[in-house]
Amino acid sequence: MTSSPTLRRRPSRRTVLGGGLSLTLAGLGLAACSSGGDAVVAEGPFPESWDEELSFDVFDGLANQMGNQPGWFGHLVKEEFALTLNVIAPNVAGGGDTLYNTRVAAGDLGDVIVTDVGQKLNELIDGGLVADLTPYYENMASVSRFDAAVQKASEGTDGIYAIPTQVSSIKPTEPSEGIDPTFGPFVRWDLYKEVGYPEIGTLEDLLPVLKSMQDALPTADNGKKTYALSLFADWDGNYMNNAKQPCCYYGYDEVGFVLAKADGTDFQSILDPDSLYVRVLKFFFDANQLGIMDPESTTQNYDTLFSKIQAGQVLFSFWPWQGQAAYNTEDNMAAGKGFMIAPLADQKIFSYGASVYGAKQVFAVGADAEDPQRAAAFIDWLYSPAGVYANSSQTMGAAGPQGLTWELNADGKPELTDFGRQALLGAGAEVPAEWGGGDYIDGSSWLNVTTVLGNDIDPDTGAPYNYKMWETYQESVSNPLVEDWSGHMGGFATTMEYLTANDMVAVGTGASYVAPEDSSEVETIRNQVKAVIVENSWKMAFASDQAEFDSLLETMRSTAEGLGYQTVLDVDMANAEAQATLRDEVAAQFG
Repeated sequence: MTSSPTLRRRPSRRTVLGGGLSLTLAGLGLAACSSGGDAVVAEGPFPESWDEELSFDVFDGLANQMGNQPGWFGHLVKEEFALTLNVIAPNVAGGGDTLYNTRVAAGDLGDVIVTDVGQKLNELIDGGLVADLTPYYENMASVSRFDAAVQKASEGTDGIYAIPTQVSSIKPTEPSEGIDPTFGPFVRWDLYKEVGYPEIGTLEDLLPVLKSMQDALPTADNGKKTYALSLFADWDGNYMNNAKQPCCYYGYDEVGFVLAKADGTDFQSILDPDSLYVRVLKFFFDANQLGIMDPESTTQNYDTLFSKIQAGQVLFSFWPWQGQAAYNTEDNMAAGKGFMIAPLADQKIFSYGASVYGAKQVFAVGADAEDPQRAAAFIDWLYSPAGVYANSSQTMGAAGPQGLTWELNADGKPELTDFGRQALLGAGAEVPAEWGGGDYIDGSSWLNVTTVLGNDIDPDTGAPYNYKMWETYQESVSNPLVEDWSGHMGGFATTMEYLTANDMVAVGTGASYVAPEDSSEVETIRNQVKAVIVENSWKMAFASDQAEFDSLLETMRSTAEGLGYQTVLDVDMANAEAQATLRDEVAAQFG
């Protein structure tokens, strides 16, 4: 193991991160508050090092921690850029836009900003709160590899103001996921095996299977009752978020109040009695009637649910990155226990195509940044192989820093170190002092954003950034759980291999469509309607009987319609159709 990290600034990806904007800058009178980019521009190649130590305020709408970045990631950034990152996270500071509006009104959002492309970014540009990166762009070799995405993010302006996230060199008609899809019916495979691997024809056919699994293990190791299904409300927005997830098992994703099929052939109003959304609410209702729905679902948050999965109290996960991250430790998998996909015979799982233009979140540099050149260099590093490995270690399966969590073996192939296996696959690990010390997970990047997709190829190693896709990893993780799953699923090594071979993937071409901002009228109606939908959806899931379920459905539909639901639906339908058109155009141009 090396005593200090090898940091490389070479061709990689470029992104832009963003936070939320609820008040227009014009309304806050900010054009006059900001310096409008008067900071001194240091031109020419980036320095090899910086002598003066600085602290950068990083306003990050995606971050879930607040304060100075600790641990090994903070150590890397300080060693490479003499920087301390002071992460400012509205998610932590009470949520909403209060913190954002306060800082915008003061004319200084941060040195580095993570926000949304579109109206939010445009307002910051118009208000003079973000810097034009044009003077630095020719030296941003890692970012400029994704020039099409960069130019798109600042389209309509006279400069370069944003670097998009989740960029990729993969074709937009190909899945962006590596080992597992984003969505899928993942179950405790050991219990699925115990009840005889029953075939599951449809979503509804999953219920008796889950019931038999719960009956097979009524109590977890901690002595608490198990439930097949457990929900949370943290992410509710236009509707009950958990109820949207199984819709993705059939190739649909949301556009406001519309469920849009990946190939653009169907658009459903979520309040249509025959919609997939209502079908999933009925699925939840039936699960509750069977006694396999956690009664604490209505009050718990995501963290509480995650802890329950870790303890073995929950037997189903809507996503692989939830159930597997919580429960598939090396010890559990060695014992044959863990979450794996149990496919529905009629599934066609929605997959986000690798985006030509990146995600809607972007990085920007504040107009009053103390050292804009250093900010540009830092962002560029995040798109270099070293930056991708380090920054994305908690978001998209990247391996962490070379020399600590992985190294090249004698054959020149990337391979996890013993420390890396303990940190990434075990119960955590203590980082050596020369790498910053502390717990590995605690020291991971707080930015909570992926710059380059994990299944993109590192130009240095020829292997993906996602360590789970490495040959060395696949060879090393042979365990009773994976072996049993693979043997039962026809010998396939990964979920995506199985789904692709069995035509069970529906790819939504990666076109980076951004819906226009709602008018004030539509926004007002939407906020009223979504509150009605969320409230009644939860009530329907836990209705006492079918009659109450039906009555609540009618109440939800009639109340929403009375509030002007159709007005918002018309907007969302138009947006869904525009997204489909853009996907077709991008597929024709880049596919």
